[in-house]
Amino acid sequence: MGRMSGEILDNRGRGTAGWSWPSIHPEGRKFGLIAGALSLGAALMAWETLAWPLAFLTLGVLAFFRDPVRVTPRDDRFIVAPADGLITLIQKVSPPRELCADDGTGVRGMTDAPVTRVSIFMSVFDVHINRTPIAGTIRRVVYIPGKFLNADLDKASEENERQHFLVERGDGVQIGFTQIAGLIARRIVPFVKGGDIVAVGQRVGLIRFGSRVDVYLPAGTEPKVLMGQRIVAGETILADLGDAPMIEGVAQ
Repeated sequence: MGRMSGEILDNRGRGTAGWSWPSIHPEGRKFGLIAGALSLGAALMAWETLAWPLAFLTLGVLAFFRDPVRVTPRDDRFIVAPADGLITLIQKVSPPRELCADDGTGVRGMTDAPVTRVSIFMSVFDVHINRTPIAGTIRRVVYIPGKFLNADLDKASEENERQHFLVERGDGVQIGFTQIAGLIARRIVPFVKGGDIVAVGQRVGLIRFGSRVDVYLPAGTEPKVLMGQRIVAGETILADLGDAPMIEGVAQ
């Protein structure tokens, strides 16, 4: 039996857990249908050399848009990972100006003081549904057209097509995070807009096909993840608010 969306589980054994097939996000179903129809058409025409590659393409498309249920830890201290993938950069930087500057709406932005940015690289094999790291109100959603450089490069944060989010809790804590398109990714799809109220771990968008997400942690907060670590959106605890531990790890 698989986990049900909305089910409450805890570390004392409450809830049910089991593996189940992940659903396919609606954004990807049309692509799966197109690839499947092409594969079926090639098979009916007895073009086996084309039908089999198209069949594998269909499976690949459906796998890319898989949308598994995640169990999100809920605690006001926790900042939860917004993306599946590999931690490739942890740096002190100033937040993007789009999240700091006065946008004319009267909504307070982030300060431009340097904070820790954690970059998560998503390959085409990772789940590409992105989730909010904290609960709160979406204060800004800013889309910026740009290049399609390798998303693993540092300069992709400023040159690639990207979409910024600013989420603010009721107590004023703000988290900024950015979806960044990559070499293959050609479209960023938002699920939310400014003013929406979101729960921690809620789906906020996806990127097609292979990309990166940057998270800007509040001042005085350092990540609890390591360079080279693989993390899971909506489940991995990225940081504890106000906690700045020094953590070392070993590759093995």
